[in-house]
Amino acid sequence: MSAADSALSLLPPLVAIGLAILTRRVLLSLGLGILVGALLLNAANPLAALGDLAARLLALFWTLPAANEPGLGSPEAWNLSILGFLLLLGAMVALVTLSGGTRAFGEWARRRIATRRDAQLMTVVLGAVIFIDDYFNSLAVGNVSRPVTDRQGVSRAKLAYLIDSTAAPVCVLMPLSSWGAYLISLIGGILAAHAITGTSALGAFVQVSMLNFYAISALLLVLATATLDLNLGPMARHEAAARQGRVYDSRRGTPPGNPAVTEHEGGRPRDLLVPIGVLVAATLAVLLITGARGLATEGLAFSLLGAFEHTEVALSLLAGGLLGLATTLALLWPRPAVRANLPRTLWLGLGTMWPAIQILVLAWLLTGIIGELGTGAYLAGLVEGVLAPHWLPILLFLLGGIMAFATGTSWGTFGILLPIAGDLAAATELAMLLPMLGAVLAGAVFGDHCSPISDTTILSSTGAACHHIDHVITQLPYAGLGALVSLAGYLVVGLTGSALWGLVACLALLGLSIALLALRRRPA
Repeated sequence: MSAADSALSLLPPLVAIGLAILTRRVLLSLGLGILVGALLLNAANPLAALGDLAARLLALFWTLPAANEPGLGSPEAWNLSILGFLLLLGAMVALVTLSGGTRAFGEWARRRIATRRDAQLMTVVLGAVIFIDDYFNSLAVGNVSRPVTDRQGVSRAKLAYLIDSTAAPVCVLMPLSSWGAYLISLIGGILAAHAITGTSALGAFVQVSMLNFYAISALLLVLATATLDLNLGPMARHEAAARQGRVYDSRRGTPPGNPAVTEHEGGRPRDLLVPIGVLVAATLAVLLITGARGLATEGLAFSLLGAFEHTEVALSLLAGGLLGLATTLALLWPRPAVRANLPRTLWLGLGTMWPAIQILVLAWLLTGIIGELGTGAYLAGLVEGVLAPHWLPILLFLLGGIMAFATGTSWGTFGILLPIAGDLAAATELAMLLPMLGAVLAGAVFGDHCSPISDTTILSSTGAACHHIDHVITQLPYAGLGALVSLAGYLVVGLTGSALWGLVACLALLGLSIALLALRRRPA
């Protein structure tokens, strides 16, 4: 039996995700999931599977010019740029720590951010402000906030949740982001395919965003969590340990960070803030420059939205990382005592990113195999012709969640499921088009939040210096609550045909849930 587009295509992600949660050994779990997928693709021939895996690993970073002329927008250039950005960020954070900038910023912030609540709210606000790209958001916000949250006894698991639950939800709602540009282009294609001319792609995106109940709920819930210090499920144990100056981890010791880097005296807050500021400004500038170049290549006039649609995110991150690292070196270079420790610190900084790089590369391999097996297409095929139209938003939300959870990619889920949702609406009830598209977006972000093989989940735990599976497990109760209230909202939309009443129902149920949790809250 062929695994492609069949139930067997679910086996690799189920193996990887199930083992990761059960054993907490992410690399082993991903590796076994990849091996199962390779065996399915190669008729259970071990030698052929190993050869296939070697070729896939090479193709992540290099392809023969005869087969594919590599360019800045090619997959291998994207992968190398993302890994390069991770290494640059690791080196930059280590050098900032060496200069004493992290400690100085922590002391400066402690005088102004005097409570756990303020530290958590600062993280949420930074996550909402940096909406350009979720990769950039996760790593930048984590490295700025970690000194402050550490000082205030906020656990790394809580920090990872605050980062992850602002990064993707903010990016998916904002038109001027890498996510927004991608989604507007997809929605525009769906509108054109079904000859819908009453609204523009941007206007439809704004309406669909209001129907993305999970992203809205996640942002409100993370704000309530930071304000009221809500600790659901396993998060309470991590928070209790953090308040006592300990790290809770049932299997391992101290989470990753820069423990071996010597912090010198005489650091200043600007030793942290200026490099991060340069990183943000440079990344944004290159995003706009490459976007303008892309528009010019196609003979289009410049616009902010158009620039974000045609930009090169990975290259922009790499350029921002290089300038951020150069700025860090320039700030600490005049200090001979600090300069003497540069080689060792750079090596340690690069090393801190090695675990994240291993997980990310294996996740890319698994995603490629899952795509070739047709896991997403198989799941999408299950939805067609199953239920009456008013149930379709709920069904699409659940299917989007399952697909993103199993494949580890919300973008891949968007690409597969949004056109299917458009076809379903056209074939059943066109008035349900926007709610169905909103349900797909919501489900994909929900599944992405829950998946151990999601790249954004991996980078959120990296930015917070939290063990990856600890982050996944502690985020699940919050994501589950957001999903439940979203389902209620889509049920109301289906029954009433009113997007407004669906949103009101979702927000009312979320508010009631938060109020009950606040009343039952106990000190962690």
